[in-house]
Amino acid sequence: MTTRDGEHLGTAAGLDPLAALRTPADPPCDVYLTGSVFLDIIFTGLDSAPVRGTESWASGMGSSPGGVANMATALARLGLRTSLAAAFGDDHYGEYCWDALEQGEGIDLTLSRTVPGWHSPVTVSMAYEGERTMVSHGHEAPPPEPAPECPPPARAAIASLAPDRAEWIAQSARKGTRIFADVGWDDSGRWDPADLADLEHCEAFLPNAEEAMRYTRTDCPLAAAHALTEHVPVAVVTLGAEGAYAVDGSTGECAQVPAIDVQALDPTGAGDVFVAGFVTGTLADWPLADRLAFAGLTAALSVQEFGGSLSAPGWSEIAAWWQSVQGLPGQDPAALRRYAFLADLLPAAARPWPLRRAVPTIGFGRNG
Repeated sequence: MTTRDGEHLGTAAGLDPLAALRTPADPPCDVYLTGSVFLDIIFTGLDSAPVRGTESWASGMGSSPGGVANMATALARLGLRTSLAAAFGDDHYGEYCWDALEQGEGIDLTLSRTVPGWHSPVTVSMAYEGERTMVSHGHEAPPPEPAPECPPPARAAIASLAPDRAEWIAQSARKGTRIFADVGWDDSGRWDPADLADLEHCEAFLPNAEEAMRYTRTDCPLAAAHALTEHVPVAVVTLGAEGAYAVDGSTGECAQVPAIDVQALDPTGAGDVFVAGFVTGTLADWPLADRLAFAGLTAALSVQEFGGSLSAPGWSEIAAWWQSVQGLPGQDPAALRRYAFLADLLPAAARPWPLRRAVPTIGFGRNG
């Protein structure tokens, strides 16, 4: 796959984290995802939350594909062969999102479809005080016609759990696909553990601390992680500014990694990038603590840019971070050792790669 400028995406990504594990018998797809793609419009630099009856001006603005596109882009930029099944509107927003994902990121959209007369869902995200507020609009897409080989054979799939079971999760698991799951906020307030029934098909579950505690009826994120291993082999609980904690119930191994302190511009999609980093490390057979550290690093790098998808780092940016952090005075040697595993992965010199970033508009007209 190449970009419009003719640059090979595989070369630009810098490396294939699964190169040593690939065999001719492997499925063509590393990770399969399905879900809704939004056009995200992001405002940053707000001094405070918008106040009713007033006009607020933001110092920064960007637009990018959002929703499930956040995770798909993060996976592709880490060198994984990513297949996405989603509906796209036949409006300009949908065309832009399709182009950005397929041509810009090399994501396989063979199982996706364009829906005539259906407008793309849109989310406006406003970032301030380290958090964000979102307003979304959209209509449910018409149900698709059954597609052959959907879900396709894949090394892994990422699912967002819901009260109603998703049949594709069980189908993928039966094909030998490793399932990684997250979950959204329960607006009903029930937090019923029965809503997580599809965990029986999953290898890992990655909720945030609040979600984990509410589902397990515990008052400590670490206790919640251990409780979740009664339902899934690996539980990973993100702790916000305190990093993340993981438990492998099959081995008893635990790991906790602190968060990386960065100047955050926009937290949109950071959780999706974290999941992509953890999946990458798992498929590459890294130790649990390394997977957790890598996931946290990729998420930290992503919040320094606009948007949830086009903020995801590639290997060149990870290499640039590793080079720069080693040269900073006063670095904690123990903190550097936590990321020393990167030295065996990254190129000796970070080559610049102009990743597509979120911009204030979805496109400019071309003269001539």
